[in-house]
Amino acid sequence: MKVIRADKAGFCFGVKRALDLTEKSAATKEVATLGPLIHNRQVVERLAERGVRDVPTLDHAGAKTLIIRSHGVPPQVYREAAARDIDLIDATCPFVWKAQKLAAKAAESRQVIVVGDREHPEVQGILGWAGGQALAIETLEEARALPQYPSLAVLAQTTQPAANFQLIVEELRRHTEDLTVYHTICNATQERQEAARELSAKVDVMVVVGGKNSANTRKLVGICADQVPTYLVETASELEEIWFVGAKTAGLTAGASTPDWIIEEVYRKMSDMNEKEPVTQAAEESNQDSMNMESWDQGLQELHRGAVVTGTVVKMTDDEVFVDIGWKSEGVITRRELAVGNVEKPEDVVAVGDQISAVVLRVENEEGYPVLSKRRADEAGAVDHLAELAESNEEIQAKVIEVVKGGLLVNVGMRGFVPASQIQFGFVEDLNQFLGQTLRLRVIEFDPARKKVVLSQKAILAEEQQSKRKQLMESLQEGDIVKGVVRRLTNFGAFVDIGGVDGLLHVSDMAYSRVKHPSELLKVGDEVEVQVLKVDREHEKIGLGLKQLKASPWSEAADKYPVGSLVSGKVVRIAPFGAFVQLEDGVDALVHISQLADRRVGKVEEVVQVGDMVSAKVIECKPEEKRISLSIREAAAEAKAAIAQEELAAQPEIPEVTIGEAVGIPNGEDDHGKNTDNDNSDNG
Repeated sequence: MKVIRADKAGFCFGVKRALDLTEKSAATKEVATLGPLIHNRQVVERLAERGVRDVPTLDHAGAKTLIIRSHGVPPQVYREAAARDIDLIDATCPFVWKAQKLAAKAAESRQVIVVGDREHPEVQGILGWAGGQALAIETLEEARALPQYPSLAVLAQTTQPAANFQLIVEELRRHTEDLTVYHTICNATQERQEAARELSAKVDVMVVVGGKNSANTRKLVGICADQVPTYLVETASELEEIWFVGAKTAGLTAGASTPDWIIEEVYRKMSDMNEKEPVTQAAEESNQDSMNMESWDQGLQELHRGAVVTGTVVKMTDDEVFVDIGWKSEGVITRRELAVGNVEKPEDVVAVGDQISAVVLRVENEEGYPVLSKRRADEAGAVDHLAELAESNEEIQAKVIEVVKGGLLVNVGMRGFVPASQIQFGFVEDLNQFLGQTLRLRVIEFDPARKKVVLSQKAILAEEQQSKRKQLMESLQEGDIVKGVVRRLTNFGAFVDIGGVDGLLHVSDMAYSRVKHPSELLKVGDEVEVQVLKVDREHEKIGLGLKQLKASPWSEAADKYPVGSLVSGKVVRIAPFGAFVQLEDGVDALVHISQLADRRVGKVEEVVQVGDMVSAKVIECKPEEKRISLSIREAAAEAKAAIAQEELAAQPEIPEVTIGEAVGIPNGEDDHGKNTDNDNSDNG
């Protein structure tokens, strides 16, 4: 086996610079790193031995000198460190620093999109520089779900695969008429990924060296695994000889956080395995066996290395199966050579009396038994069938027999490899969940000479999803009410699976009241009933609504809040021109600044604050325009008048008297004592 190193592998400039700065600083003073300096456990442990510890936050700093790792940090970290009098050594990678500054500048006038792993510290740092409105997306599906924007700026995580970034950029062009693209992928990253892609196309097996938590290392594994069986190791001790059985060439690459000394150790061990491989010994035994065969009975089955023989299972132990092939001794098959994958018990594969075929590995071992392999006979018999499957794209089913780094091994007559990226949609966190499961697969690559079978379940799922999507897009109509399951929450809404197709339930269509974040109403996994608001068949987008299935609070506003009525509510927003008062969920009314008090008000805050409970009079109600106007001034005036009226009513009643009574003259007589009751008296 020949071991070939990738042209570009190991430390990049940014990581090496960060490590050099740390080691130099640690030699003269106590330092700590904000998070692990790099995604390599062995390097971090070496630094710890030299007194350099890593801390998760500034609260745990302790040391007065803190190193910012190459991933960079949001700007608030610098401000908090200054407030705490902590000295910072900034080891942010220059490529990352450039992306941070571009994001900050773009955020002044555009919606910023960062393509990358939203949980990665580099992406979180860039988002921090871009302000609170910036978004991180990872997949083309997420890009398709974005709404329209007046203007966009898009950047990439420095380790992002260029092909994925370009696909997302093309999709974003459909979401705005003004798109600015910043190519922030590190050149070293692109070169390392391209070198890995080229090498994996030329070898039988690939080994990627790097931290299991390293994003750029995982991307290298994904690139290589799409072409050849690929294994991820952190150190040489994790290498296993079984990975290289039958391989003529092996490739070696490493992530940006992998130091040269670890790469060298892995290379040496792979080379040692190459020297230990029993090819030369087997060839010598084959020559000797051929000489011995000349004296054997010509009527028996040919028995030489590589021959296919048939026989009957006559005996089994815990580790071996004995087969009568008509020679002086039974052939022996070790448990490892019984079938593809790990075999716990021989009886799980064969039974005494079974007729089987096997390939001769050695004509005679130390005990005189021919050494056979049923597994290799099965593999040889599967070649024609697999070639047909590769040509026809026919679906097959196969059981997962082993979990390996980078994917799964399945039994398709020979070892078939399903890359982790081809199992299902999205990133698979734990491959062990598939062990023992039967997958629906399609052969996407088959090389019989190299015994290489690469399969995909995702290809079948993608076709089915596309078919379902097409049928649903054709049948779905605006106004339809459908049921779905919440699959993902974002700042701007929730993605709801309505039968194999995700529709966007925008935050503005969740409730009539103001919703700050979808998590206030929904969580992933919730089953919801929604209304189809929009079907864009050209761009395959579906808009959904939740509040539309409920009666609008404005439908009864005219009856509940007639003009002239007094209402009370809480101040929820303040604007230069007035205050908004919430009367109920979904119904806000405006108190204009001129209606706040019976005096001239310069600023709304002089009279009310957010959270205040106020009473006001309805002076205008237009539900069709979703507008209600209130007056605190008039309500106060009416309240004052009512109080005055109550005070007046509370005063004692004064009896009515005539002027005469007032001066002491009896009622009915004038000042001469004459009777004045009858004005019609006869004066004659």
